[in-house]
Amino acid sequence: MSTAIPPTRRRRSAAPDEPRLSTNPIHAPDEDAPPAPPPLLWLDPLLTLTTLALAACSLVVLNGATRDDIPGQPHYYVERQGAYFLVGLGLMVLLARMDYTRLRELKYGLYTLLIGAVLLVLAAGHATRGSTRAISLPFFSFQASELGKVLLVCVLSAIVVDRRRRLSERETTARVMLLALIPAALVIVQPDLGSGMVYVVIALATLYIAGTGWRHFAALLTLGAVSLTLVLVAAPAVGVTVLKPYQVDRLTAFLNPSENPSKQGYQQIQSKIAVGAGQKTGRGKQATQTKLNFLPEHHTDFIFAVVGEQYGFVGAALILSLYALLIWRSLRILTMAKNLFGALVAGGVVAMLMFQVFVNVGMTVGIMPITGVTLPLLSYGGSSVLTTLLAIGLLQSVYAQARIASTLKHRVLRF
Repeated sequence: MSTAIPPTRRRRSAAPDEPRLSTNPIHAPDEDAPPAPPPLLWLDPLLTLTTLALAACSLVVLNGATRDDIPGQPHYYVERQGAYFLVGLGLMVLLARMDYTRLRELKYGLYTLLIGAVLLVLAAGHATRGSTRAISLPFFSFQASELGKVLLVCVLSAIVVDRRRRLSERETTARVMLLALIPAALVIVQPDLGSGMVYVVIALATLYIAGTGWRHFAALLTLGAVSLTLVLVAAPAVGVTVLKPYQVDRLTAFLNPSENPSKQGYQQIQSKIAVGAGQKTGRGKQATQTKLNFLPEHHTDFIFAVVGEQYGFVGAALILSLYALLIWRSLRILTMAKNLFGALVAGGVVAMLMFQVFVNVGMTVGIMPITGVTLPLLSYGGSSVLTTLLAIGLLQSVYAQARIASTLKHRVLRF
C-alpha cells in the first residue's frame, strides 16, 4: 500500500510592495526608534520653570526688603543672591546631565564627606550670635549642614537599596536611623536644630518609600516621644542641659507667644503682625514692619512674612502655589524613576522640600516653633540656595534617566 507524498512547499518570496518580516526579534527594520531628546530637553519643563519663577520671586522680594539694610549698598543682598542662583543653576544642569546611579557607588565617600564637613565647621567655623554654623569663605559663609541634606539623601538611598531584601529586619531600620542621627546630633550641637530635624525627616521618608513595615514606625515614634521627654523634662530636672535655654524657649514659645512678647515671643508676634497687615494686596512700600526692622531676620527665616506684608494674600498665594507645583512635579518624577535608587533619591528630596516649606511658613504664621529652617529658593543665603538647586538637579537627573530609559524601550512617557 503506497502512501501519498505531499508536494514540497516552496517558500514564497515577498512581493516588492509587501513588508518583509523581520528575522531579528529585537528590532523591526521598518520601525525607526524614536530619536533621543536633545540634552537640554532632558530637563523637566515644569520643574525648571517653577524653579526659575521662585528664583525671580526671591530677587523681587529681597529687593524691596533689604534696600535700606546696608547704607550705600541698596542692592547688596540682591546681587549676591543673583550670583548664587547663577552658580546653582549651572550646578543643577551639570548634575542633571550625570547619571545619578553613579552616586550609589560613592555612598561611603559621601558619608565621610558629610561627617568631615560638619566636624570642620565645629572646629574652624566662625561664631555668629552664639552659633558656630558656617565657615567663612571669600564670597559667602559655607554651611556644611545645608550641603549635608543632599549628601544624606544619596547615602541613605544607597544603603536601603543595598539592603532591599532585608527591609523587614529591624537592623535595616536601625542602621538607617543611626546613619541619620549621627550627623543630626553634630549639627544640633552647633547649634542648628532645624537642619537636625530635616535629617531625621529624610531618614523617615526614605524608610517609608522603601516599604518599611508600620511596626518599625510605631517603635520609632515611641522612641522619639521618650527621647523628647528626657531632653525637655527629665534631663533639665536633674541638672543635665541637652538643649540650650533659648532653643527650649523657641520650641515652646509658639504655644503662647504673648506670655513674653519682648523676648521669646517677639519674632512670631511681629511676624504675624506683618502678615496680617498685608491684607489682600499688600502694603508695598508702606510695609513698616520690614522697613523699620520690627521684623528680625526678614531676609532669611522670616521672608514669607515680608511677602505677606508687601504683597498681601495675593503674593502669599502665588508663592504657595509655586511650591505646590514644585512638590507635585517632584512627586511625579518619583513615580517615573527607572529604579528603586532613583525613587528613594526623589523621595528624600521631596521630603526635604516639603518639611522646610511647612515648618518655615508655619513658624511665620505662628503654628510651628522657630527652628531656623529657611524657605527653599526664597530665603537669602548661598548655602541654602546652592543646596536646594543641587537637590533639584538630582530630581532632574532622575527625570532625564527615566526619559532615556523610555526612549531605549521605544515607549513615550506621558507628560
